[in-house]
Amino acid sequence: MLEARLLATVSRLAGPVRGACVVLVSLFGAFSLNSALGWALFAIVAVSTVADFWLPEVALPVAFLRVVVLSLLLGADADQWVLTVLTTTLITWQWQWPLKVTVPATAALLAVQVVTTGPGVLVRAVLESVLARLAYELLRRSSRRVDRLRERAAEQSRAAAVALDQGRREREYLALLHDTAAATFLMAAHGGDPDEVAAQARRDLVVLAERGDAEGTVDLGAALTAVARASSVDVRVQAEVVRVPAGVALQFVRAARELLTNVERHSGTSSARLTVTPGVVLVEDDGRGFVPGEVPEHRRGLTGSVVGRLEAVGGTAVVESAPGRGTTARLTWPADD
Repeated sequence: MLEARLLATVSRLAGPVRGACVVLVSLFGAFSLNSALGWALFAIVAVSTVADFWLPEVALPVAFLRVVVLSLLLGADADQWVLTVLTTTLITWQWQWPLKVTVPATAALLAVQVVTTGPGVLVRAVLESVLARLAYELLRRSSRRVDRLRERAAEQSRAAAVALDQGRREREYLALLHDTAAATFLMAAHGGDPDEVAAQARRDLVVLAERGDAEGTVDLGAALTAVARASSVDVRVQAEVVRVPAGVALQFVRAARELLTNVERHSGTSSARLTVTPGVVLVEDDGRGFVPGEVPEHRRGLTGSVVGRLEAVGGTAVVESAPGRGTTARLTWPADD
């Protein structure tokens, strides 16, 4: 993640930046004093920066003591030297440690400065510390926002790739459906031998089911919407995206086609409703209705073409109807399977 890498880099560089700046400032300070004390303090500062470069675990207390030593020994003789080292220390602290560490350390160091050199340092030191912390927080928030944008773009890319693959699989399956079932229907329409037609239909079902299991799932809502559009009945469709195995979708398609055919032939109405939700398909009409228990056994439309097909794939089909109250067919399949 960009945020983690960026903050780790800033924290890692804060110590060396502090050490380099402190050495450079102290060099100019020693030159300006041009005394034995100045050069001795420069040597002490140079040695102490070892912690800034290579010992981050003790860098904070070493930096604290370094500023205190300069303040006590130089006092007003080199106020710019002390002040610059102080502000450099406070600024880089904000980049290297969290607030729970820097706030008490900063307060303690400023208290020492007020005691040794007076309150004149407070305004500049506090202001620069606050600005350094704000810059750090802004950097962190910006990098976090970039991470979120990258994650969102990656999710969209993955979703587009999945949708593209699913679309390809569905097109392949529909093409296979056309090449198998359509040919069988054509054979039946031209008076083909019933045994041959039945055998061909069984082969088609095996091919489609095996291909469906190999290729994943199809959108049941889209498949049944296509069935409704091809029906001579005026069907009002409400379909969600419901992904089911291709073999299951095929049985739903055949059952729904049979139900819409029954609406056309027997209901006395020219309209119906088709609702597709996860696990449930409803086919409803407001026609004349009938008594399901009184349907003769030799009429296999409901039991064979609807109930039997759903049971073959682990689903159920329940038809509810009454004279004058229309008909509702409820097709279900376990959506979690």
